[in-house]
Amino acid sequence: MLSFRALSRAAPRFSRSVVRTSLRPAVLPKPTFTQPWKQVAKPAYASFSTTSVFREPAAEGDVELIAKLDEELKHEKASGVEDSKEQKSNIDYVLEAGEWKAKDVEGEQEVVLTKKFGNETVKVTFTVADINNLAEDPMDELADESLGDEGEYQGQQNKDVESEDEILPPTFPARINVAIEKPSNGALLVQAVIQDGDLQIEEIAHYSNAEVANAQTAEKDWTRQSLYAGPPAENLDPELLAFWGRYLEERGLNLEFQNMVTDYIAYKEQKEYMRWLENVRKFVSA
Repeated sequence: MLSFRALSRAAPRFSRSVVRTSLRPAVLPKPTFTQPWKQVAKPAYASFSTTSVFREPAAEGDVELIAKLDEELKHEKASGVEDSKEQKSNIDYVLEAGEWKAKDVEGEQEVVLTKKFGNETVKVTFTVADINNLAEDPMDELADESLGDEGEYQGQQNKDVESEDEILPPTFPARINVAIEKPSNGALLVQAVIQDGDLQIEEIAHYSNAEVANAQTAEKDWTRQSLYAGPPAENLDPELLAFWGRYLEERGLNLEFQNMVTDYIAYKEQKEYMRWLENVRKFVSA
């Protein structure tokens, strides 16, 4: 599951003092007698220094920042191991069972899953950015409403303690785009949201040009936005909408797939965050 990052841990403080020493050639005494027509040649000595070459940070705060980054990286590696193993196992199982191929580029937010279904090509796209849309804990709102009455608030607190094991962790809505292509027939583009084990269809559009459905350029995206995309899904007949849900499920977007998507987002976001920590740490300390 999603690990909440505790950024309030106290950072250790360090100071660095570098003692520099140098050795200069001694000044030779001038001769007591010189001939006016002949200039006395000054002895040449090689200038050298015993000072060791130290690489110092650009500012004093850099040392503390590096220490804090090290601390955060260590914490993330230690706390997310078991969750990552479980998530990776679930992801691999669902991808293999559903014959999905994943395009997951390190450093990029977007993940693309593709598979064949008869003569169709099914492509599901989602992004790790959705993990930032964590739903607010409903208990917080409930507590705020009861602050006006101390007795009611205390009673609610007692109730919270009794039902603590029943409170589920907050979830985030994972937005997906499902493009289904058929040769010479364009493509369907289904926009949906996965949350709490439920796939909510928001829009179903058909495009005669499959490239428009899979808009990879600003021009194609502009073209897609200018075309009629059908009514909002919530305005459709409930029975018709249920058939669309079955249509997607038969193409592999079942409950296991939905749970896998949220696991994939959490798993990839954690990897990208640790990669970010390592990269910025290397930059600051370089």
